[in-house]
Amino acid sequence: MYRRNYLYVSTENQEKVRNFRVLIGGCGLGSVIAECALRLGFENICIIDGDKVELSNLNRQNYTHNDIGKFKVDSLKSRLLQINSRARIKAIQEYLRIDNINNFLNNDFELAINTIDFTSDIPFLFDEICCKNNIPVLHPLNLGWGAAVIIINQHSQKLTELNPEYSGFELNMAQHIVKKLKQEHRVPEYLPCIIEEYSKVRKQGISPPQLSVGSWLAASMCSSLMYHMCLKNDLRVFPEIYFEAI
Repeated sequence: MYRRNYLYVSTENQEKVRNFRVLIGGCGLGSVIAECALRLGFENICIIDGDKVELSNLNRQNYTHNDIGKFKVDSLKSRLLQINSRARIKAIQEYLRIDNINNFLNNDFELAINTIDFTSDIPFLFDEICCKNNIPVLHPLNLGWGAAVIIINQHSQKLTELNPEYSGFELNMAQHIVKKLKQEHRVPEYLPCIIEEYSKVRKQGISPPQLSVGSWLAASMCSSLMYHMCLKNDLRVFPEIYFEAI
């Protein structure tokens, strides 16, 4: 099914991608990343999440009305296998918690993608355990008309060096991204305004605004970075960022 990848991906590299072992923690934004990665050729994917699909997910996540009320991992696995029935998709219907996270983040994987909501310190712990096991981590961020991805590994800075508090961390990350983009003179006009407006309402418990555009940009960036990591190419790590916007 990957014949149209020719010229971009060699036969040898396509086989490397096929066998590259990936863990996706969180099946919100992770649902879009999983499909983009699968269509590129990543066929060995483990997805983990205990959440169910809600109506409010449908503006940006890879689900339909028929999935509402179902576990995200079950719906996502079914969709991925409809795209490629030979793919090795493992679905784990669990929330990652302090008492179980070590059971899942092990040397079975060569790369992890952290799309867990910052409603606890689990995203920080996810990175910490992966780094101990020498598993690099991608952190994508949906920024509406744009998206960013950072890489955490044994040589990078850690997210807790930016801010050790998980509450409101998405806002802290967005502010960090704007700071880095200012250094490169490429801050999109819309982003500082969105950050300012969201900072006013965040304490009311309102989730950050997100668009489908940001989800698909994040997915394409993650899939490209996964490809380069599979081939062991050098990449920029946190506090450096990857960013794209429309």
